[in-house]
Amino acid sequence: MRTAVSIYIENSKEAVQLYLKAFGLELGYHVLNDDGSYYHSELYKEGKEMLSVIEAKGGKREHTTQISMIMDSKEEVRHAFESLREGSTVELEPTELPWSPLGAVLTDRFGVWWYITAPQYQPDDSFDPKTYKMESLG
Repeated sequence: MRTAVSIYIENSKEAVQLYLKAFGLELGYHVLNDDGSYYHSELYKEGKEMLSVIEAKGGKREHTTQISMIMDSKEEVRHAFESLREGSTVELEPTELPWSPLGAVLTDRFGVWWYITAPQYQPDDSFDPKTYKMESLG
């Protein structure tokens, strides 16, 4: 298991350029929205993902920072989700995603925004965020 940090903000394109410069990062896998903002971007240091920046849909969010837990198996995703579920606000029940065999999103009873996923992979080149609907995550 490993952790990652995802930041949901307005002006993601500008933010990515700032973080690349400030922290000496490199832009890795990324998908752009029609307006040039980032549907998803991965920023790397020495080949390891340090940060993900995503354009916040509809303006500012209550939470701008999401902690991602990349689990080793689907079973671990289900266990973590069920453990955190009590008193939480569920945004996405555990489900298959274009980039993960199983992922879920919730804000726990302490106000921490979590994305829990089994090992991820780069989606097929035909992946288009315009045609994929996941309203709860942006």
